[in-house]
Amino acid sequence: MLEQCRHARYVWNLALEQWSMWTRDKAATPGYVEQARQLTEARAAFGWLRAGSQTVQQQALRDFDQAVRNFYAGTHRRPTWRKAGLHEGIRIVGPQASRVEQLNRKRARVLVPKVGWVKVRLSRAIPDAKSYRITCDRAGRWHIAFAVIPEPIPAPDTGEVVGVDRGVTVSAALSTGELLACPGLSDREQVRLKQLQRRLARCRRGSQRRLKVKAAIAKLRARAGDRRKDWVEKTSTDLARRYDVVRVEDLRIPQMTRRPKPKPDPARPGAYLANRRRAKAGLNRGILANGWGQLVTRLEDKAPGRVEKISPAYTSQTCSVCGHRAPENRENQAVFRCVACGHQANADVNAAINIAAGRAVSARRATPPRVSPKREPQLATSA
Repeated sequence: MLEQCRHARYVWNLALEQWSMWTRDKAATPGYVEQARQLTEARAAFGWLRAGSQTVQQQALRDFDQAVRNFYAGTHRRPTWRKAGLHEGIRIVGPQASRVEQLNRKRARVLVPKVGWVKVRLSRAIPDAKSYRITCDRAGRWHIAFAVIPEPIPAPDTGEVVGVDRGVTVSAALSTGELLACPGLSDREQVRLKQLQRRLARCRRGSQRRLKVKAAIAKLRARAGDRRKDWVEKTSTDLARRYDVVRVEDLRIPQMTRRPKPKPDPARPGAYLANRRRAKAGLNRGILANGWGQLVTRLEDKAPGRVEKISPAYTSQTCSVCGHRAPENRENQAVFRCVACGHQANADVNAAINIAAGRAVSARRATPPRVSPKREPQLATSA
């Protein structure tokens, strides 16, 4: 299996190298058809490449061609290099993807080209898929995923709307008053992770001891990732089943988790001022550990058209009862006390209620629409 992954990674990187060598004064780089012809010649010349599956290697070229098309269409980023230990996976399509047999309720087997029958443990019923992908994560676990888009969850048709406020201390606060927490590593596991990280710093690069310590760290991180994904799946399914409309904050998470830029010291050339990068790194870890982006992505997959993104402006400083906005309303992370009407509530729940109202809050409680000042006033409704 790892040899098949090496073949796919090698072919992908060769195609990426050809594509990266293009300049304006050169002809167009070879496409999929030309690269497939070159692959046939390479398989005839090199026994290491010929020992692998041609289906797997050609599919790597097809995937790269699709990645280039997505890049030019503006929907995806530029294709990057695939690295050993990080990008371990193959994709099977066509008639070979249908060679799947179910042995019992929890077990099945798949005929992988050049490998043979491989037993798998089922997490759900085997779908009628035309392709599947086999991957190996950093913890050394193998996974198989069938390419099937599941049916969306039907709306309950109750007319209920819920607002979701995402945070670091409280992963998700609902406008109904529920506080949801994403599980992570326990205290003992966090101590164990810190010990392993210290041990890794003392290991010599390229040693077997370093590989063992990295594998132990990967297992702990995979455990935290599995718990986070399980919580996201269960929470998104529950929200999609209970509410007709789910309103969340429109947050730009990649920009929020970006590391701060260094600040040059004007008084000392070559030196830098403190930019609180360690504090920002801790905040970034907290945001990513709570699965902010995964929760909204899975909600949009399970409840398409029923997820609305609301501007997060001043939702945490505005009273959900009287609409008064002031920074003094937010006493601390957990307590909200309105200085105008005296309303007191959990700060995250108060923000979730404002989000459920579906308005971008400003000093006057509602943000006016952007209209040209030269335009004549228009009636709100037509006769």
